[in-house]
Amino acid sequence: MSTLPEGKGPKVPPSYPPNTPKPQKKPVEAPRPQPAAKPTSALLGPRPRMRIRNRRTTALTFRADAWAAGKAAARTLAQVGEWGYAAAQEDLLSAVRLLVEGAVTGGGKRVSVHLADQDGLILIVALSHQLTSAQTVVGQRDGLLAQLVALRTVDSCGTDTAEDGHRLWALLDAAPPPHRPGTTTT
Repeated sequence: MSTLPEGKGPKVPPSYPPNTPKPQKKPVEAPRPQPAAKPTSALLGPRPRMRIRNRRTTALTFRADAWAAGKAAARTLAQVGEWGYAAAQEDLLSAVRLLVEGAVTGGGKRVSVHLADQDGLILIVALSHQLTSAQTVVGQRDGLLAQLVALRTVDSCGTDTAEDGHRLWALLDAAPPPHRPGTTTT
């Protein structure tokens, strides 16, 4: 006697459809690439912006060409003269020329010179609106800063790099150093 195992019977199609997912209306898109995050240092945080407040200021813009330094020096001298600073013209002209030449060599199509004064000090900032390689900036910065420090009325100077370009700045004492006894002036 042969017996059939229980539950086995003839194969009959089910009376209801099986559970299948509905087809999608749109095809699946590949994930979009995410922009690379800028590396930030946990110690430094975001770089502060330069702020000049509560003093006389002016901004001059020039096309970054070979004549920009001379034009900037002449217009800076005129502006500082309007503010009442007549002394230290030679150092002022030299400092502006050095700063603007450094900004022009940094690349870009324009250079802006920002001036401010307070308590007998004149701040000159030259901004190149173009980022260049770090090696170019380091090589130029050392020679430029040495030339600026050699000027008689420069109190301090420096460079800075940001998203908007390289900043070169100098702080000049508008009153020349006092005359020392026993020396002659020419």
